[in-house]
Amino acid sequence: MTKLSFDYHTKVNSHNSSYSCLWINPLSSSIGAYTTSFQRIRLSKRGWERIKVGKYCLQTSYKLFHTRFYMGNGNSFGRCFRISTWGESHGAGVGVTVDGCPPQLPLTVDDIQRELDRRRPGQSRIVTPRKEQDEAEILSGVVDGQTLGTPIAILVRNQDQRPQDYDTVAVKYRPSHADATYDAKYGTRAVAGGGRSSARETIGRVAAGAIAKKILATYCNMEILGYVQRVKDIAAIHLDPDKVTLEQIEKNIVRCPDERVAQEMIELIDKIRRSGDSLGGVVECIVRNVPAGLGSPVFDKLEAELAKACMSLPASKGFEIGSGFSGTYMTGSEHNDEFYIDSDGRTRTRTNRSGGIQGGISNGENIILRVAFKPTSTIGKVQKTVSTSGEEVELRGKGRHDPCVLPRAVPMVEAMVALVMVDQLMQQIAQSFLPFRRESIAFHSLGKELFH
Repeated sequence: MTKLSFDYHTKVNSHNSSYSCLWINPLSSSIGAYTTSFQRIRLSKRGWERIKVGKYCLQTSYKLFHTRFYMGNGNSFGRCFRISTWGESHGAGVGVTVDGCPPQLPLTVDDIQRELDRRRPGQSRIVTPRKEQDEAEILSGVVDGQTLGTPIAILVRNQDQRPQDYDTVAVKYRPSHADATYDAKYGTRAVAGGGRSSARETIGRVAAGAIAKKILATYCNMEILGYVQRVKDIAAIHLDPDKVTLEQIEKNIVRCPDERVAQEMIELIDKIRRSGDSLGGVVECIVRNVPAGLGSPVFDKLEAELAKACMSLPASKGFEIGSGFSGTYMTGSEHNDEFYIDSDGRTRTRTNRSGGIQGGISNGENIILRVAFKPTSTIGKVQKTVSTSGEEVELRGKGRHDPCVLPRAVPMVEAMVALVMVDQLMQQIAQSFLPFRRESIAFHSLGKELFH
């Protein structure tokens, strides 16, 4: 058994200036009859420092050894259905490892490619002109068109890298981008394309989301549709989310199902693109055929999990579900969703201001959420900034960037919602459907039973 002890010290360096550091000390009992060496690791404001502390015989000495403690890696998401994305924007490629996918799910590369094509760069004049085919390669976990239940690795190779476009960014921080904060955290960064802070990282999410969508559709016919609801101040305010179709969404390049409003959005994005500036807006997402009972009380509420997932996307700045912030203008009697019994005997709500979730648990109604995205940080206008050497300078962004991220953000939002929903579904089945609980859980007044 290994225990961790933490010692927080203030050290004085050779220049007589103090700084704080954290020692992580695992106390080991008898581990084995062998002698080895360990490294003592100190985490300080100056970064990781390795100090050899010699060789210990762990079986007899019971001595203290020191090891590195990893915190905040942030590259994995999910519990039962868990993904880890990897790769940089201008590296050899990007991808994802999916762990926890059930076996015997029919899956082909076309299932994944269909979603990747929706987020692919260069698909229209209102997105980044970077030319990438984003062709998926399934490296493991699938044989003869079926999943094995083992980890699924998916690779997309980068083909149109232009690291020379980022020479200036190496010494000048882009305003509102992650350049300065990555330097502050790691002391280094992948300059070309922003590395992991680039939206190209979301290829892995969308690929994994395609698998999650297929599981959900196969299990309970769940459908997840996102669309652009607003660009700057142009909004599709007369949409009925319950009636929107994928065909309507994909009918135009901005992915707004209201054709008239879509043309206004496209004209505005074109205008801003030519001026070297960028725009933000809102993606709305609806989830249909949701079983009642997904989500957990308190810290793991379904809307909290959805919020974390969507707010982890690049450029996301806000999240709301159901009535969202507009609900604060109502009274309780105006906001409450009254119950009734439908013709099938199900308990339903007459309205859906709750957005399909009550008490952190799905109630069987459609889930409706919205994600706000800021304007793209890298723009072609001159802006004031600071250099890595601490000088005030000016910067004009180079490279190929979206004048508006929203059209390509639609499949990203759908993917993150799908990842949450499949993870919650698997958690629910793992917790609640042991044989002695089946009858008491599977059938309830809200309908849409979880167990088949």
